Amino acid sequence: MSDWTTEAADAIREAAGDGFVTPKLGMVLGSGLGGLADAVQDATSIPYTDLPGFPVGTVPGHAGRLVLGTLEGTPVVVLQGRAHLYEGIPASSVAVPIRTIRALGADTVVLTNAAGSINPDAKPGAIMALTDHINFQGMNPLAGPNDDAIGPRFVGLGDTYNKDLLRLLQAAAEAEGVTLHEGVYLAVLGPSFETPAEIRAFRTLGADAVGMSTVPEAIVARHCGLRVAAISAITNLAEGLGDEPLSHEHTLKNAAIAAQDLQRVLAHFVKEYH
Repeated sequence: MSDWTTEAADAIREAAGDGFVTPKLGMVLGSGLGGLADAVQDATSIPYTDLPGFPVGTVPGHAGRLVLGTLEGTPVVVLQGRAHLYEGIPASSVAVPIRTIRALGADTVVLTNAAGSINPDAKPGAIMALTDHINFQGMNPLAGPNDDAIGPRFVGLGDTYNKDLLRLLQAAAEAEGVTLHEGVYLAVLGPSFETPAEIRAFRTLGADAVGMSTVPEAIVARHCGLRVAAISAITNLAEGLGDEPLSHEHTLKNAAIAAQDLQRVLAHFVKEYH
């Protein structure tokens, strides 16, 4: 692991002290979705500013803290908020929090985000499990020198979103009476929202949702050997598909609606995870 990853993991263990329990899985909570972190029991909470190498975001709706503890009886490490590439951070900086999850001992990460829907069946307030992605961010977090101790120079992404985890998510959603859509997530750099013409193009390419995060984390996670599941909280119809003007305030408002179902599904998922 990189020096920053090792230092961050050591800082987390030191903060937890004798109460440190190796997490079984990690979670990254996106815009307006951080409430699940408040349900973590026996929690150790650490601001990203106290963790070496962790990029610190500036976007409302992202608390910027790591929470270690148990959720539904399962040891977890939760990242409450993330930094985004559009904030000007190097793509490689995304690797540090994800690799830290791995360095702490977890073998799985669940990524969440707020996204716009390109699929008319998934309306605002819905949740969508990712089955694949399209990277339109123009960069890759693995660019640059490769550390063979972390992962291979060329990592395959054909199985990025683990099918076994997807089945567990669907079973959790069914048990909670929640409809869990499935689809392909297309990541753009941002921070500007997309144009109607871009959305039409993305739909032609096979995308079901569009957002500004998650893909770099998924790439880094697969590179370091983490299994990946991901869910989008649908906050709006993408540009040109609805009548309501897009804004971050609009995103946070509808994320809060979707978060109610998302948190129930994830809590059930975590309880059943082995």
